[in-house]
Amino acid sequence: MRGFLASSIGVTCAAALALPLAPPALAGTERPVPTAEAATTARPAPRAGTPTTTTTTTTTTTTTDRRAAEPYAPGSTQSLPLEPLTQSRATPTVPGTAELGLPRRAVRGFSLVGVIWDDPEVELHGRVQVRTRTAGTGTWTGWQDLETHTAEHRSDPNTPEGAPGRVRGATAPLWVGRSDGVELRVTPDPDDTDAAPGAHGTGAYEPPGASAFPSGLRLELVDPGDAAEGAQAGGTLSGDTTDAAALPGAPEEIPRTAELNADDSAVTDAAAVAAADAASAANAGLAPLGATEISELSRAETEQEYFALNADALTQAQLAKPYVGPRPRIVTRRGWGANEGLRESKFVYTKKVKAVFVHHTASGNGYSCSQAPSLIRSIYRYHVKSMGWRDIGYNFLIDKCGKIYEGRAGGVAKPVLGAHTRGFNSNSMGIAVLGSYGSKKPSSAAVKGIARLAAWKLGLYRMNPRGKTYLKSGGGNLYRKGKKVRLNVISGHRDGFNTSCPGRKLYGKLGSARSKAAGYQGR
Repeated sequence: MRGFLASSIGVTCAAALALPLAPPALAGTERPVPTAEAATTARPAPRAGTPTTTTTTTTTTTTTDRRAAEPYAPGSTQSLPLEPLTQSRATPTVPGTAELGLPRRAVRGFSLVGVIWDDPEVELHGRVQVRTRTAGTGTWTGWQDLETHTAEHRSDPNTPEGAPGRVRGATAPLWVGRSDGVELRVTPDPDDTDAAPGAHGTGAYEPPGASAFPSGLRLELVDPGDAAEGAQAGGTLSGDTTDAAALPGAPEEIPRTAELNADDSAVTDAAAVAAADAASAANAGLAPLGATEISELSRAETEQEYFALNADALTQAQLAKPYVGPRPRIVTRRGWGANEGLRESKFVYTKKVKAVFVHHTASGNGYSCSQAPSLIRSIYRYHVKSMGWRDIGYNFLIDKCGKIYEGRAGGVAKPVLGAHTRGFNSNSMGIAVLGSYGSKKPSSAAVKGIARLAAWKLGLYRMNPRGKTYLKSGGGNLYRKGKKVRLNVISGHRDGFNTSCPGRKLYGKLGSARSKAAGYQGR
């Protein structure tokens, strides 16, 4: 699933930015950090929002230092700096190049992996591969590739969410299922001449091939935790609390990032409760406070709700033919177990929803539908904690069984500003299908889910799913900033940015989604 930037660099559609963590030293020559140390080595948290300082009897923290202040949060993130690898027969490298990574080791339980680095404007020129050990069986997987060119999937340029120093570069996340061991290798592309020399600073030793590596490379191991604990404050951190079985050369201590949060529960519990209530209240009128899902309505029921909400704004023609699709069933953030203490508390809106951009998460297809909430919690944590975004980037997500999930907080019927299509986040919404669809066909249920959701949400803003619309570009590799671009009302990510997202197979189904959505609207 590769597209090409104007400079012929491939890009894909998974989440791709991150917060500053390590100082901009040469990643390839960093001192190997034992895993026990990796769990306790502080790194700056995302600078999301305006910090406010709270003092307790033992410590002073800021409410925006989320890595150090999420006591009740489900799951955790282990962040391990990469180190130079010794060439061996088991992991051969291209002659004349350096390889970074992590030797095989035992770690605390996790389910999703990704690699991040300091500067989101710098590409990782090379191949990132990971293998993991399945918890419970001790079986090691084969090598799996992580998508490396993902800069197109982010907030618009020159916006607060994309401010320099806030976010980080990243690979797409990869769902691996419950695991307790990991091995990683990052090999530069010897034929890639676009890597900027000296990108890691001046005066530092750079091994052959190191110029392909951004500074501050780290492996992120995400434990999604338990949904029941994410939906309420006062719970305990979930995840595997048993040490992984020893591996040859593995450190004696296993990273336990969750333990770092124990002193801050009083600081964040009240704020998290308030954030959870606010996220639920944003859907007032559609579902009761605290609801885990928004129920589906018939077309007649949806039209009556639509009339009630827009009584003063509709013409006689629109009252006669509202063209709004039946509201589908939507699992709320509380329903998939979002830890509302992770995100920024403020909701940000655009003016309207004139278009839908369809994406895939590029996180692999090895999940079951029952695991979809865990996968979404993992992506959410990766977007916010690892990449520095204010919330999950997508407005909605759909699993392979066609179930629809609320994404970024702010209300499913409202024009919430997302971070999904660089240059075209304003006046649009992003729908991501969980999985990778470059070579695999999406399920008919997932395509139907896209159509049903688009028919309803676009109908609320009186948009025809089979029509065209104009959006003003915020800047990207296809369209300059300020250019008015004519697009399909239901477009693929690649229509707004030179990328392969949402994958060739899913992109090929968008015509069907447009027709179905128009039919649901009664057109």
